[in-house]
Amino acid sequence: MCVLVLFLSGYNAGEGHGSLTQQGADSWKLPAPPGWRGIWASLWASARRMTTHETMPQTSAVFSGFLGPSCSGQVQPGMGERGGGASGGSGDLIFQDGRLISGSLEALMEHLVPTVDYYPDRTYIFTFLLSSRVFMPPHDLLARVGQICLEQRQQLEAGPEKAKLKSFSAKIVQLLKEWTEAFPYDFQDEKAMAELKAITHRVTQCDEENGTVKKAIAQMTQSLLLSLAARSQLQELREKLRPPAVDKGPVLKAKPPATQKDILGVCCDPLVLAQQLTHIELDRVSSIHPEDLMQIISHMDSLDNRRCRGDLTKTYSLEAYDNWFNCLSMLVATEVCRVVKKKHRTRMLEFFIDVARECFNIGNFNSMMAIISGMNLSPVARLKKTWSKVKTAKFDVLEHHMDPSSNFCNYRTALQGATQRSQMANSSREKIVIPVFNLFVKDIYFLHKIHTNHLPNGHINFKKFWEISRQIHEFMTWTQVECPFEKDKKIQSYLLTAPIYSEEALFIASFESEGPENHMEKDSWKNLRTTLLNRA
Repeated sequence: MCVLVLFLSGYNAGEGHGSLTQQGADSWKLPAPPGWRGIWASLWASARRMTTHETMPQTSAVFSGFLGPSCSGQVQPGMGERGGGASGGSGDLIFQDGRLISGSLEALMEHLVPTVDYYPDRTYIFTFLLSSRVFMPPHDLLARVGQICLEQRQQLEAGPEKAKLKSFSAKIVQLLKEWTEAFPYDFQDEKAMAELKAITHRVTQCDEENGTVKKAIAQMTQSLLLSLAARSQLQELREKLRPPAVDKGPVLKAKPPATQKDILGVCCDPLVLAQQLTHIELDRVSSIHPEDLMQIISHMDSLDNRRCRGDLTKTYSLEAYDNWFNCLSMLVATEVCRVVKKKHRTRMLEFFIDVARECFNIGNFNSMMAIISGMNLSPVARLKKTWSKVKTAKFDVLEHHMDPSSNFCNYRTALQGATQRSQMANSSREKIVIPVFNLFVKDIYFLHKIHTNHLPNGHINFKKFWEISRQIHEFMTWTQVECPFEKDKKIQSYLLTAPIYSEEALFIASFESEGPENHMEKDSWKNLRTTLLNRA
């Protein structure tokens, strides 16, 4: 059973191009892109329809190999082992074939903290720090880590291994360094920063001779502050993503000025435009961090428990990226609907079909889906006379790739192929993988929702969090690819700042280009005219 639904504005895969979604008396209203809060709502509505018998979305094989050879959570030679056996458990940790699969929260926290003879696997550090925020705020975890460190330090001071204090301190600093590098935003909280200072103060008390640990702490702190400052500045720069939508106003026959540029006047090469879209995608997706994606889980759990555990202010980068998708869809619809002559509209549609195809070839599935979504919005889809002149074979192929049946099986096959190409790539061009973000978000959420956090024995189902971590880690790898295409500021400026029509303006332009053809469309056009004239 397909448990994922693509909540994309106007995307009606069952009808395809040349169709008009029937919405009764309000059918002129465009089902506007939902925005991030709309995605929360749609996730929540879908979750309530799920039962324990529903299957997982068909992402990469769930739990197959856990995180794979490079991200497996398996105890590595020379890393030491802290609790647990090959197929059993001690200290409230359960291992299976050398892999940690469950444990109590307390035991998992203790497993995170190094000892004189043990340092946790880096994949475990990432996975536990990422997943722990589902159960407790980062500053609380940091406080508990500090407490465990203090207890171990006191034992070393009182025992025969006092000489190993420096080695222990160095390992603690290394753990903190990995934490601050992977999740710097955890330390924006004053409580977390206070706990960090308290822990570093304790471990430096045994490093008075050569100061190596103090030096490492100073470097870590400086890097952390720079990361926090850079992220804050980036968020401020992106507060205004795009000017408000342009409405054509109450004068129904108004047409855009003849001198106003369209996308073909800025770039007429589909490949070049696809490359510039890829630039924008990579630039925006690079601002998403692992903890942002875990906010999906934290926030939906807060709805489930009717208490706020997710900090919605930390979903800014997710919302901004989702807004970019919506803006691109609306821009495509605007570029098509505002063209006066049918011949030119046909050329515009064929151009965007070619752009979407080039995006697919590059591996930029998010832009491809946004373009398809824009062409499937009702004001564009209803232009039957225009579509009749379009060579739709290419468009049919694109829609086939994004067919939602069998849980977007065709898309997932294409994504898997792009992933394999990326893993074997010798150039940045072949490394590009930009998944459909809304689908990726839903996969993560439903993976969380269908598999329980706790097992019947009270243990945390860490097997589940290995898989969530693996998918997020893979996504983060894609976001770090450097775009190999030359940046064209003129084209990017147009894509990011060109005015886009409002819902009403799109329908006005559409009906002006091709008048209503049936009773439903005539009623819609009449309702739209009445609404705008009353407003005037």
